[in-house]
Amino acid sequence: MSIVWSERTVTEPVGGIPALGTGPFALWRDAVRWAVLGELEDFLLRACPAPLHRLGAHDVLRQYATGGKCLRSTFMYLGWLCGAPDDPAALRGAAGLELLHAFALLQDDVMDRSATRRGAPAAHVRFARAHRGIGAPGSSFRYGESAAILLGDLCLVWAEQMLRESGLAESALAPAWPRYDKMRVELATGQFADLLNDARTEPALASVLAIARVKSGNYTVRCPLEMGAAMAGCDATVLDALGRYGAAIGEAFQLRDDVLGIFGSQAVTGKPADGDLGERTATSVVVLAREMATPSARSELSWLLHRAQLGPAEIDRARTLIVESGAPERIETMIADLVTRAENALDTGGFTAPMRAALEHMAAACTERIA
Repeated sequence: MSIVWSERTVTEPVGGIPALGTGPFALWRDAVRWAVLGELEDFLLRACPAPLHRLGAHDVLRQYATGGKCLRSTFMYLGWLCGAPDDPAALRGAAGLELLHAFALLQDDVMDRSATRRGAPAAHVRFARAHRGIGAPGSSFRYGESAAILLGDLCLVWAEQMLRESGLAESALAPAWPRYDKMRVELATGQFADLLNDARTEPALASVLAIARVKSGNYTVRCPLEMGAAMAGCDATVLDALGRYGAAIGEAFQLRDDVLGIFGSQAVTGKPADGDLGERTATSVVVLAREMATPSARSELSWLLHRAQLGPAEIDRARTLIVESGAPERIETMIADLVTRAENALDTGGFTAPMRAALEHMAAACTERIA
């Protein structure tokens, strides 16, 4: 059975994007990102109702949907290219994943009561300020959180709408819908589990990693790759290789994020540098530090994490204890092992040299050290 990908045949590069492998990968990736951002801008200008514009929602949408690296949309488009030619419809559909990510970030910031996102006030903070600015009655705090949640709900709807209205034929979209549904359920399930994810409960490392996989890793790498490849009609061998690669890089991505959550700067992460420790988030680094620390250091770290509030001095002391435990080095080893596992998975997929190089570059982008 043949698959119709979209309504027109594409013979030239899409929207200024060079063909994969015809130049430096960084240029290709930048071109994809700019094309994705252009699709998002066009869609949001059409989809965002005028009353929401007046409430400042469009500016918040730009912050959350167009301020990132576009990892998920890039992985989905790479999955597509594993079995089909460049196609603006496929790129448009992939761009919708940035709205799914915006949905997750908007709700995550409300649940975590995060003050910032990408170096700017978080959505619920911005909406609360707008509420106070116009002198509206009621609680500005409650309004801000409610508005952010509702905007997240809209992003969830719009993400699917962008894929459904992308221009891809139904025969191409049909294999993606079950995977899309599973990804969204996994994401919400991971968020549920994360609500009880507190370093003070001393969870096991396996439990923390399991939450990270469904909350972040799978929907960042594995699921977008598999969706794109399924839409392109890739066979089981390619899907299996991409799945194993995606699972490994997704987990490595979350481990790197855990390290940055404690040792990264706000300029890099866009969030306060003391966020994970201040919120007592049970990340892989904290859990490993507890397991590996000496009894006295473990006791002191536990005491710090149970304090009502951690000031700068306490945060610095906690970081020192974590470093002295050897946990960061162990995490680096785990990341390197996962990248090797991902590269081994690519050996079984029969990928072209340009595609393999692209996936290796993306693995590095997801796991690189950033101070």
